[in-house]
Amino acid sequence: MGFIVFVLLLTAVLYFRDREKTLKGLKIGGKKFLKIMPVFLVMLVFIAVALTLLPQNMISEQLSGSSSYLGVLFGLVLGSIAVMPGFVAFPLGSVLRDQGVQYMVIAAFTSSLMMVGILTFPVERQFFGTRFALLRNIASALISLLVALVMGLVFGEIL
Repeated sequence: MGFIVFVLLLTAVLYFRDREKTLKGLKIGGKKFLKIMPVFLVMLVFIAVALTLLPQNMISEQLSGSSSYLGVLFGLVLGSIAVMPGFVAFPLGSVLRDQGVQYMVIAAFTSSLMMVGILTFPVERQFFGTRFALLRNIASALISLLVALVMGLVFGEIL
């Protein structure tokens, strides 16, 4: 809410400073927003379906019962498909830890959840191109794997 107020205040300041440029910018932004809206709505539908199909208790059950490396792999895959905001993901990491899930599995899950986007790939592809979107997601998955391995080393879960 605070961010919206901040943006509105800045827009008002810019409007009084240069009305023409501000109105022109708002018009361009509105056109781009309307262009993005159909793709964005489709993505929201996919996210809603994914959140329905992947409830939090199922995630915790699957991650806590896996071996170390299988758990990391499953965490990477599940994090790549699941879509949830950070304010849900990180407390979920705490719940997972309380249920005995290893730190490296939690790291794989949360980092891929924040960085890799299989469900958001169509939107990303449309705006940045297939090659860029694919390379970004692959690089993010590799970084998530590296983060998981480093966490495993730091917490003594792997040698």
